[in-house]
Formats: sequence, structure tokens, C-alpha cells
Amino acid sequence: MSADDTSSALANHYARQNLEAPGSLDHFWMPFTANRQFKAKPRLLASASGMHYRDVDGNEVLDATAGLWCCNAGHARPRIVEAVKQQIGTLDFAPNFSMSSPLPFKLAERLAALAPGDLNKVFFSNSGSEAVDSALKIALAYHRVRGEGQRTRFIGREKGYHGVGFGGMSVGGLPNNRKWFGPGLPAVSHIRHTLDVTRNAFSKGLPAHGIELAEDLERQIALYDASTVAAVIVEPISGSAGVVIPPQGYLQRLREICDKHGILLIFDEVITGFGRVGHAFGAQRFGVTPDMITAAKGITNGCVPMGATFVSDRMFDAFMSGPDNAIDMFHGYTYSGHPLACAAALATLDTYEEENLFDKALSLGDYWQEALHSLKGLPNVIDIRNFGLVGAIEMAPRAGAPGTRAYDVFARAFHEGHLLTRVTGDVIALSPPLIVEKHHIDRIVDVLADTIRATA
Repeated sequence: MSADDTSSALANHYARQNLEAPGSLDHFWMPFTANRQFKAKPRLLASASGMHYRDVDGNEVLDATAGLWCCNAGHARPRIVEAVKQQIGTLDFAPNFSMSSPLPFKLAERLAALAPGDLNKVFFSNSGSEAVDSALKIALAYHRVRGEGQRTRFIGREKGYHGVGFGGMSVGGLPNNRKWFGPGLPAVSHIRHTLDVTRNAFSKGLPAHGIELAEDLERQIALYDASTVAAVIVEPISGSAGVVIPPQGYLQRLREICDKHGILLIFDEVITGFGRVGHAFGAQRFGVTPDMITAAKGITNGCVPMGATFVSDRMFDAFMSGPDNAIDMFHGYTYSGHPLACAAALATLDTYEEENLFDKALSLGDYWQEALHSLKGLPNVIDIRNFGLVGAIEMAPRAGAPGTRAYDVFARAFHEGHLLTRVTGDVIALSPPLIVEKHHIDRIVDVLADTIRATA
């Protein structure tokens, strides 16, 4: 058999293993999933291209969630596919402990050019969870090298999601993500969340009510003393809590309070980064520059795991005061700046730029908003929220069975409407790839309208 024949045979073999349903579903313990419920009626995706998946039964499924908030440029995009193919055969791995390869430096330079303010230093990891844990450790170390090592308290927010590491779990504010795993980090407290359906239901864009909730940060600072607080971490838009949009002026007020007390402000932009709200980062759309940004998901268009923590020049420079031969921060991961992830990220940035996808997301915002809000008045819809190309439809919970109504909408939309959405509690969350067109938006809304009526 020739080399070409061997290569073709291998390609066919590995293609088939993804396209065929598995013989057993017993052994994979699925994350964040009701495993018994899923395995009773599975949803298995076999391939993807552009705006669509195809399931193992051959059905074309419209992707209304960009995979899991990550495939912002759509699926199987040519530049990204080619970059990953070339990289795996050129340099599959290179260590980044006292060694490196060219790509992490090239990628960090490109990313710094996109970031707001002086967030010009980038620390690479493998996920949003790791990006958050890195940010928390950098915050602690930063205060220590400046002689303020007593600043060890973190302030998160109720309903916040910052990944599943012990650091992110601790500063996060989702009860089910916390209660199973013990107390988490010490010296962590939480300000109140900003979801207020009573006053802000069916807001278009930023809700009008709730800026006063930022003052809860002052209450926390007064209780624990500003000199003990290292950092405040919030998502500009909370995704896992059911798409919680910040009230007008809220993020600006958090920035003012942090500046007043010498506290670092961290934006977790794993969801809002890379065009989701019409700018490279939510920080730019909201006009607030934090001291650090955590990112992941859209950085590689979801095709290779990668996380990044953006750090201000001022913070980085504080670590550079020791001897030249001394390690300046004892933290990192084997796969920090992995060459395959860097190649995917560089090609992803090329795709965003070449197709003006951030601008496209901005220009489609009004159409997206009006389409979603056309669902107002359907049975059991109690709120609709939107910003950029993010949306949420909140359903009234069934008596004694919270979460089941929205799950039924999600499952029926997939199996009967061939539409992929995301369910969290009694909220249907939406975040289509930025390549979405108006006719895709129309179909998303039509399928959801039919499904909501059918599950009334």
C-alpha cells in the first residue's frame, strides 16, 4: 500500500469514528449533565460546518449557541482548519518553562493590540477556569510584591460563574457549583446580583434599574476593611446564571469604587470576549477598563482548548523588580501557550478581522433584539433579555418542578425543530455564531415560538 493510500485509509477510519453512534453510552461521565436523562434520549453531534451541526442521524441542526458560547466564527472555518493541520505536523508541542516557540509571543502581541487600555501582557492557560485561577493568583502575588500582602480577600458576586477550579468556584456565586465541594478559598465574600425581573422585565439592552446595587461593594469593603481586599471579580454579562445584563452605569460604578480603595477589578470575559457584544471585549463596549481580563472560548473559536489572562503593564512591571535570574511568578501549566492552540487562535483572529465579524455583531444587534422581543406574550414567558448577540428567554417555573419547562423547550427544539439552544434553570440562553444572518435569526425565533407554545 502506498503512502497516499495509507493516509487515505487513516483519514476514512478517523472520520467514521466520529460519524457513527457509539456502541455504549455507559462509560463517559458527562459534565454538567443529568446523565440518566441524557442517555435515555441522547443528542449526539457528528459534524459541523458554518452555522450548522449535523447529528448522528443525519439531521442538520442550526447552532444558536456557538457550540457552548465559543464557536464565534462558526464551524470548520477554512483558515482555522488549515492552521491546525499545518501546526500539528510542524511543531506538536514545545515547553514554555524556560523555553518557548515563536507562536505564543506572536499571539500575545496580536491579543494585546485588541485589549483595552494598558492590558498588554497575556498569561496563557487552557480554559476559562484556569484563566480565572491565574488571575486570582496574580492578584495576590501583585499585592505581595508591592508590600501589601495583607490584601488576600476576594469579592465575587451572587450568580457569578468563574469556572470550576477551587478559586473560580469560591468567587463564583452559583449555589450548586459550591455546596458539594466544601468551603473553598478562605476570605471570599459576595455582593448582590443584579437580576431584577420585577423592575427590569423585557428590557431591551441595558436595564434601567439597578445601579444602586454597586453600592453593595462599599458595604463589603467597610465590613472587611479596604486594606484586606485584593480584587473584585465580575462578569460584564453573566452567562451561566441565565444571561444577566448589567444595569446602566453599574460597571462604571464598580470601577470607581475599586479605584477609590486601591482594589483590583477583574472582568471575566470568557463569554463576552471576541465579538460577542460587538467589540473585542465587553470592557470596550461598556467603556470600563479593568486591571485584568480573563478570556477563553472564542480565543480559538472553540477548536483547541485555551485560556488567557490579560494583565496591565502596571501590574506586570511590579513583578520585574527582582534579580534577572529569579522566576518572577511561580505559576503556570504544561500547556500554557501550546503551539496548536496558538495556531488556532492566530487563524481565528485572522478570520474575525478578515470578515469584520465584530462589526457584524454590532450591526445585527438591533435586528436580534427585535426578533427576540417578538416572543413577548407567549405562554409562560416572563422575561426576555438581550445585549449584543446574546439573548435569554426566561420561563415561569412549573410548580414543584423548577427547570423542567425550559428543559422541555430545549429538548423539543433540538429533536423536532433541529435547533441547538442552551438551557440553564428556567432560562433558554442564546448566543449564535457571529456569522449569523437575518434568516437564521428568523428561524431561531420561529422554532422557539412554536416550541414554547407546544410546551405550554
